[in-house]
Amino acid sequence: MVKKIKNFLKKISVHRTTVLMIVFAGMFCILIQRLFQLQILSGQEYAENFNLRTTKELTLNATRGNIYDRNGNVLASNKLSYSITLEDNGTYDSTREKNLTLNSVAYEVLQILQANENSIDHDFHIILDENGEYAFDVTGTSLQRFRADVYGHASINDLKKAEEEATPNEIMAYLSGNERFALTDAKKPYTSDELTKFSLPESFTPQETLDIVTIRYALSTNSFRRYVPVTIASNVNENTVAIIMENKDRLQGIDIAQDTIRAYEDSIYFAPIIGYTGKASTEELDELKKESDNYNSTSIIGKTGIEQYMETYLQGTNGSRKVYVDNLGKVLKTDDDSVVDPQSGKDVYLTIDKELQIAAYKVLEQHIAGIVSSMIQNIKDFDRTNVDDTATIPIPIYDVYFALINNSVIDIGHFTEEGASETEQELYARFEEKQASVFESIRQELTGEAPAAYKDLDKEMQEYISYIVNELLMTKTGILSEDAIDKTDATYIAWTTDESISLQEYLTYAASQNWIDISKISTEGAYLDSSEVYQALAAYLEEALAKDTAFSKLLYKYMLQSDTISGRQVCTILYDQGVLSTDDGDYEALISGRLTAYDFMKSKINNLEIKPSQLALDPCSGSLVATDPNTGEILACVTYPGYDNNRLANQMDTAYYNALAADLSQPFYNKATQQRTAPGSTFKIVTAVAGLEEGIITDDFGVDCTGIFNKAGYSIRCWNHGGHGWLGLQSAIKESCNVFFDEVGYRLGLDSEENFSESLGLEKLEQYASLFDLDKNSGIEISEASPQISDKNAVPSYIGQGTHNYTTSQLARYVTTIANSGTSYNISLLDKVTDSDGNVIEDFTPEVQSTIDLKDSEWNTIHAGMRQVVQNNEAFNGMNYSVAGKTGTAQQSKSRPSHGLFIGYAPVEEPQLALAVRIANGYSSANAASVAREVISYKFDLQDEASLLTGTASSYVGTSQTD
Repeated sequence: MVKKIKNFLKKISVHRTTVLMIVFAGMFCILIQRLFQLQILSGQEYAENFNLRTTKELTLNATRGNIYDRNGNVLASNKLSYSITLEDNGTYDSTREKNLTLNSVAYEVLQILQANENSIDHDFHIILDENGEYAFDVTGTSLQRFRADVYGHASINDLKKAEEEATPNEIMAYLSGNERFALTDAKKPYTSDELTKFSLPESFTPQETLDIVTIRYALSTNSFRRYVPVTIASNVNENTVAIIMENKDRLQGIDIAQDTIRAYEDSIYFAPIIGYTGKASTEELDELKKESDNYNSTSIIGKTGIEQYMETYLQGTNGSRKVYVDNLGKVLKTDDDSVVDPQSGKDVYLTIDKELQIAAYKVLEQHIAGIVSSMIQNIKDFDRTNVDDTATIPIPIYDVYFALINNSVIDIGHFTEEGASETEQELYARFEEKQASVFESIRQELTGEAPAAYKDLDKEMQEYISYIVNELLMTKTGILSEDAIDKTDATYIAWTTDESISLQEYLTYAASQNWIDISKISTEGAYLDSSEVYQALAAYLEEALAKDTAFSKLLYKYMLQSDTISGRQVCTILYDQGVLSTDDGDYEALISGRLTAYDFMKSKINNLEIKPSQLALDPCSGSLVATDPNTGEILACVTYPGYDNNRLANQMDTAYYNALAADLSQPFYNKATQQRTAPGSTFKIVTAVAGLEEGIITDDFGVDCTGIFNKAGYSIRCWNHGGHGWLGLQSAIKESCNVFFDEVGYRLGLDSEENFSESLGLEKLEQYASLFDLDKNSGIEISEASPQISDKNAVPSYIGQGTHNYTTSQLARYVTTIANSGTSYNISLLDKVTDSDGNVIEDFTPEVQSTIDLKDSEWNTIHAGMRQVVQNNEAFNGMNYSVAGKTGTAQQSKSRPSHGLFIGYAPVEEPQLALAVRIANGYSSANAASVAREVISYKFDLQDEASLLTGTASSYVGTSQTD
């Protein structure tokens, strides 16, 4: 049977090719049937459902945690807002149509925003500067990262040479041109019909170009996720929302989204502590992603302060939801079952007492204003070159007038704008005459046949020439390269030291020595000889000075000095520009002449209508740090002046940021944690402890102060030139006797053979300063400058001179240690972290850094001496409360007032408050002491609040140097 079957199969066998043809024919029939099913029978159904095949995941941002003070008062929270978003969800026939469409949408949205006093979010790193030129707002690595992002590189190392050196103008030309966003098309210009169709103008202003590029650039960073919209304007008002919603159908990709923005309470008092939030940079994202995968390119993070330090607590956990998108990235449907709700961030409680912080800030401002007002004299100028006592340096009223211009309280740029007042126009007309005259003089110095040596120029021209060389050519532009200059060169010395050559000689020589970077002013640099380089430089200077605002301000200074313009005119412009209100009662009196400009300015400063920070004269800043000496918790951390971090968070107010950065009172510079000065006589407690521990200061030890110390090559005067006579330790602390503590410092430097050793003296100094942890940062969680123990001039260093440098926060840790008799804490701003229901997640307790083991009797002597300091200080006259302290006056310059310092604690028996106060260039320690007195009075309810926080300049001013 089997044999028969085999024979049968042999008979019907066919070629293999025939089999393959049969198989292919069958498969083709199946394919045709399937295509018929898909295209004809079910074509409509599949077409309708095709777009639902791709799923994507959208991030639902978590709400940021709140920040509170120690008593539960809100310092930072979130409030509901509306944002404008843009999504590239269109379909286009060409790239040209796409660019026209997106540029049209961006342009129309800009018009809506402008009409309703809103603006776009500006996360782009090119701005328009004060001269209307494109400029970068970042430098260094951040700038290179921005360039890499613009040119589409993952790393800054991938940048080509031209990209690495691209100027703001070159980047703007690249982004606005054909290669990217095509605001203009150089190859094939847009027709009038196209511009009309898309409602675009024939050309854009520089600001419009920048804004549209900013929007398009933000959108381009999200091009790989077209279904995710980008926010282009935050916290827009209701009028803007209404107009956008009315026109939403024709504004392709534009929508309104509910959002939250960061809101700060009483921001000016807390901004340097709290910081602010903003969009994460690439570098910040890289670091944060190492800690959490909860961050992406749209994340809003803490940029400075506690917002930054506690970022991972405050951030919260993002949620998500799935969406279905088509092949173009357009969202078609949301999967409601896939939603994962976000978890809000943790709440952070600080140790700060909100009310104490605000009161301390106001007291500090009132006293600084009082010092400024009291030192103003009705004079034009004051020669500071031969000052014997810095406490007597006056503030000429003409310096006050000029300060209003110099610190941009008065906007000189407004003088030429439409709507400028008659007074503004008159000042500008006189300015033009002055400018023409000065430019001619400078031209003679640059290109004339007989330029004068620098020393033969008058003071005014010397200041102009110094500005040109030191500020414009070196600091601002780097055209005159400081690194290239040979400081030993005879011509350089003739210019800087002997002042015996002219500007023309110096710059001509600089050009011949290749000290001038010609590439910054000419594209033909490699082909120019030294004379041509100088000619190019001279031509550049004439053009640059005409646009240089700082140089223009110098001209106004000398216009005031020469009475070309008057103080009354300057004061009048305060009203013209809205700095002051004409309803204040003084306007008519000023205009009519019944009130002199001098009396007017004194009145405005006394009433704090013009604040010390606005003038940026000496003094214009101060700081105070207060702690609980029993725990190391910081109760107040004040830096004056502050700023409004509401205008920096969320949608950065670029103009405000730039104004703060340029402000001569340096509000971004935290005076409490970053400003370092010598401690003055406040350091003498370290010297006392060193003397006690080394057995130098005993019960019967004393020094006869004759008013001067003359040993080991030092000649140091006591502040009491007549001498204190014989003093023991307690009396020496009370009198702050330099001679006593110089003697102790001298003896600490004696070797075994009773010879003074400078190195041994400095070694002992470091040992005992370190005992108080003055060699370490204080522990405060925000940015703090590192301390410096003096490493020169051993004996003067024991009275707080030498090269000591400490922040107010470090002095606060120091006085906290003294107040509690030896426990040195890492002082802290953090109290606890809770969840949104108030449950404590983490409790922060300041760590003990070290302890000082001193006999009770020795601590008692120190406390008693510090108690007598306060009892002996005029600033505390009439204060019926037990306060101990130590004053300090630190001279940094013979031409500027000394810094005033005070450290203290209260009540002496059981200290509950320790504080350190510094008024930079505050003339006298008595002024810092008076601030401390009023803060202590506020804290312990010793005076009525209204009598302390008057809103006017303090009437108490100390100018005598007593330590």
